[in-house]
Amino acid sequence: QLRESGPGLVKPSQGISLTCTVSGESVAMGAYYWTWIRQSPGKGLEWMGAVAYAADTYYNPSLKSRTSISKDASKNQITLHLDNVTPEDTAVYYCARKLDGNAWYDYWGQGTQVTVSS
Repeated sequence: QLRESGPGLVKPSQGISLTCTVSGESVAMGAYYWTWIRQSPGKGLEWMGAVAYAADTYYNPSLKSRTSISKDASKNQITLHLDNVTPEDTAVYYCARKLDGNAWYDYWGQGTQVTVSS
């Protein structure tokens, strides 16, 4: 099970941290990509980035300069940091798990809403 949490409402130019708490599976085990995906109002899903089983990270080039993803095995969490947010970052943010070699995500969280507004 994956459960996201975040700040909810933030002001432009702030940085945000979102946490995905994983239960039933260790983030340190298995050949998985732990991924952050978001969906802005009226838009499709946007892949933001992932942290893989060896803690290597991958980012959407359009977000790379503002994004950092990490995992904490002691807390069994995946964390997304997004700097200098704008109203265009308003979205529902999801964490999801993908097994290496698969093209689909087998587990998703329920999502957490982040609204950027002054």
